[in-house]
Amino acid sequence: MAATTPDSTPHRLPVKTLVAASIGNAIEWYDWTVYATFLIYFATQFFPSDNPGLALVNTTATYAVAFFFRPIGGWLLGRFADVRGRKAAMILTILLMAGGSLAIGLLPTYDQVGWLAPVLLLLARISQGLSLGGEVSNSSAYLAEIAPQGRRGRYSAFFYTSTGSALLLASLLGMFLSTTLTDAQLRSYGWRIPFIVGGLLAVVGVYLRRTISETEQFEQNKDKAVRTKRPLLTTVKAHPKAVGQLVGITLLNTLNYYTFFSALTPYAVKSQGADDSDVFIALSAGTALFVVLQYPFGKLSDRFGRKPQLLVWSAAVACLVIPLSRLITPGAGLPQLLVVFCTGLGLYALMSSIAPAIMSELFPTELRGVGIGAWYNITVATFGGTAPLVITSLANAGHPELFFVYVTVGAVIAFLTILTLRETAHEPLR
Repeated sequence: MAATTPDSTPHRLPVKTLVAASIGNAIEWYDWTVYATFLIYFATQFFPSDNPGLALVNTTATYAVAFFFRPIGGWLLGRFADVRGRKAAMILTILLMAGGSLAIGLLPTYDQVGWLAPVLLLLARISQGLSLGGEVSNSSAYLAEIAPQGRRGRYSAFFYTSTGSALLLASLLGMFLSTTLTDAQLRSYGWRIPFIVGGLLAVVGVYLRRTISETEQFEQNKDKAVRTKRPLLTTVKAHPKAVGQLVGITLLNTLNYYTFFSALTPYAVKSQGADDSDVFIALSAGTALFVVLQYPFGKLSDRFGRKPQLLVWSAAVACLVIPLSRLITPGAGLPQLLVVFCTGLGLYALMSSIAPAIMSELFPTELRGVGIGAWYNITVATFGGTAPLVITSLANAGHPELFFVYVTVGAVIAFLTILTLRETAHEPLR
């Protein structure tokens, strides 16, 4: 696959390396989506079946707990990447992913081992939370550091290309299993299949990552990273503006993700009575569009800059998220739903396509892993981890539409934050 640089010099993208770098994030989000999709089937496998409602609550809580291990993983594995290397850290994160996914698919049930079953489930989810915390920062840093100057947007685009593809795979696998297996079969063994598939994909990821090379930027700066004391505190003291910018942008990044990949589906089906099949088709179409737009938007940012693209994204979300939500009316048909999901996810692609480049350009090499890993994941845990609670609380209060006001406020904050960014698309990565 060839790309054209700003000076029109042909450049062949190292596709195998880019896939190896981005596959970990894809597998991790596949696992998280599979867990959320199939928890209604395996909840009573890990908790007492005499109270299905409580079992479902406990299984959902286990899902949420993993969110709050992401900052720890981002901090520890980010520091590991800054000191020991991006390649070693990415292999470690994908091993944690493979172990967590395979463990869930093979765990004994509550009827077999009692309360050891939910304890083991929690440990597997903690492993996945830690790995995702480190995966985002380390693979983002790797993609930015191997990219030649003027091409970081293109290279970064592979990050969410893989993620969107994995989300689509998880969704389609869920539909396939739910239509080919009975409810009893899904509860008995069917729910295990997607977790085992995820574990096997992670093993492939380990093999691919063993073949990649370490980045030159890390090799040139590793001694400086080792000498850096209290690196997390250093990010705040030496780069407070970068930390604030990362938090402000990630706030909307997270809310944008959960609005269109998570919140709108139950809102449309439960609150507005939309047909669940139409919602699934619209979400799948929007996800496919999201994947297709990653590379063109990454390339666009290399030519015209990151800042204009981010300003369009945040302003459009601020202006459109409430009107889009109002298109989802009782009995809303497929055409309306397609407009909502394709517009929302198309706008989100403006940001997601360049997210690794944006984050990596904020910090110097010796602090890049820990800087992104800690502050990105703290923001995601704060706003992403609480998003389901906010949505549920507002719905129970009879005002589910207020969630979209909440997202609009986040978009305004992000817009104001982006105004403070320095354009770095055409500068060397520091």
